[in-house]
Amino acid sequence: MAVDSSVSHAKALRFIEETTTNADSVQKRVLAEILNRNADTEYLNRFRLNGATDQDAFKSKVPVVTYEELEADIRRIANGDRSPIFSSHPISEFLTSSGTSGGERKLMPTIKEEMERRQLLYSLLMPIMNLYVPGLDKGKGLYFLFVKAETKTPGGLVARPVLTSYYKSDIFKTRPYDPFNDYTSPNEAILCANSFQSMYTQMLCGLLMRHRVLRVGAVFASGLLRAIHFLQLNWKQLAYDISTGTLSPKITDPCLRECITSKYLTNPNPELAEFISKECSTEEWEGIVTRIWPNTKYLDVIVTGAMAQYIPTLELYSGGLPMACTMYASSECYFGLNLNPMCKPSEVTYTIMPNMGYFEFLPHDTLSPPAHSHNSPPRLVNLADVEVGKVYELVITTYSGLNRYRVGDILQVTGFHNAAPQFRFVRRKNVLLSIDSDKTDEAELQTAINNAALLLREFNTSVLEYTTHADTKTIPGHYVIYLELLVKDTANRPPVETLNQCCVAMEESLNSVYRQCRVADNSIGPLEIRVVKNGTFEEVMDYAISRGASINQYKAPRCVNFTPILELLDSRVISAHFSLSKPQWTPERTR
Repeated sequence: MAVDSSVSHAKALRFIEETTTNADSVQKRVLAEILNRNADTEYLNRFRLNGATDQDAFKSKVPVVTYEELEADIRRIANGDRSPIFSSHPISEFLTSSGTSGGERKLMPTIKEEMERRQLLYSLLMPIMNLYVPGLDKGKGLYFLFVKAETKTPGGLVARPVLTSYYKSDIFKTRPYDPFNDYTSPNEAILCANSFQSMYTQMLCGLLMRHRVLRVGAVFASGLLRAIHFLQLNWKQLAYDISTGTLSPKITDPCLRECITSKYLTNPNPELAEFISKECSTEEWEGIVTRIWPNTKYLDVIVTGAMAQYIPTLELYSGGLPMACTMYASSECYFGLNLNPMCKPSEVTYTIMPNMGYFEFLPHDTLSPPAHSHNSPPRLVNLADVEVGKVYELVITTYSGLNRYRVGDILQVTGFHNAAPQFRFVRRKNVLLSIDSDKTDEAELQTAINNAALLLREFNTSVLEYTTHADTKTIPGHYVIYLELLVKDTANRPPVETLNQCCVAMEESLNSVYRQCRVADNSIGPLEIRVVKNGTFEEVMDYAISRGASINQYKAPRCVNFTPILELLDSRVISAHFSLSKPQWTPERTR
């Protein structure tokens, strides 16, 4: 029996109000539930909690930890240990998170019921959205959603990204029809592991139903831009398929092919094909989203954090459509919602839902003791006690068994909704470069530079100085490394081939998330090295000092986003080099 959407939406909105009004009591209940159910786990027993479920005992005995401090136990689970190490419930799979500084994917243990908890947060999105954009049940959403490669640990547990886990779950695949969450893409297209075939058929279905599309989206802004670029490259074949009512032979997945030909591409439509050809054959792509899908009311994409760099390009292609950032989540835990989803990207704040886990906040402007210091743990602030304007690092305790775990997200409190705080995402801790789901920190970047420098030694050349930039003007975006070289023998300069190989060496040094984006997802372009004239970084220093930087404390920035400095660097480039081959990557290779 179909459920009246207005009733379910009203119920969802009441739940949000009740939960945020009683944020502190909900948090105490959540912590007590977690500690009670996991009381006999090996991890909590190490700290002699002795079954206590109150905040004071928990905070005084259980340490704040990083992934590296849990890694040995996580490896035990991955290798087949099924004893209750973190959770009293069996670990059902690992959710892979971004790479550590050593270049290895993080493995986040999870339990089956977490899928239902995540689904609960998803179920709250459309009731909120419908408050701001009525009529979303009168059409469809064109969302570009993809599964990514997965692998198995030595102990037989699946390890995969959180969204891949969700899309492959029965909760997603057998979800009941909901007019507010009606997609143009069939499950067969979303679940196709071949990224080209998946993108092609999702775009094809979106074009066939262009007048019914009310919202266009992807998980990240970079993903939506990649879809637009895909249309630029493939519109001729797409138009041909629509004109003839036949499907490109490049779509070889039998299940997907059967789905598209029997349900979507059933008749020739030369009129639609002619329209697509007319719109896409021009070099002017400004406003292409609303030209192709004229009823689109907003874009549904994440444009906070590193994704903010894509906002101007999305505005260009969409004709200035609003961009809705609806939720805040990670592999470790789903956190909260944007209760004002149609706000400007620069004003996005997320309300933490206190039922999703137990949340603490480490003040970011104070020096805390090491996370492993059990005798004097850092003084963390409860969810209800954070202060507006202050910046914190998020620390979580989850039903899956993470206890006082530092996520690495830096957040600033902007206000409260009822008793639940609202946060602006500031940045990922220590991350320098990011194009898509990749996250590269300074230590990893330095290792990559060192490996490239090894190739320059035979030419008696070394790296004097360097900085980086995530160039998102190209689609897909790519890393740019500015190098100032010391060439001691001008008659034996490093040749072009060697500098190209330096690009390859750097890419091989970066983590598996970066390499997967390059090889399997095609969401990052070839790394580029731009060699600059000698003295360039002195000019950068002079410019910084002229703007008030201290000459005694100045050090070259390892990542540059400030336009005047980028213009200065680019004006001093003497040669540019690209990685001419892709780095090595397989789902099984973690390093």
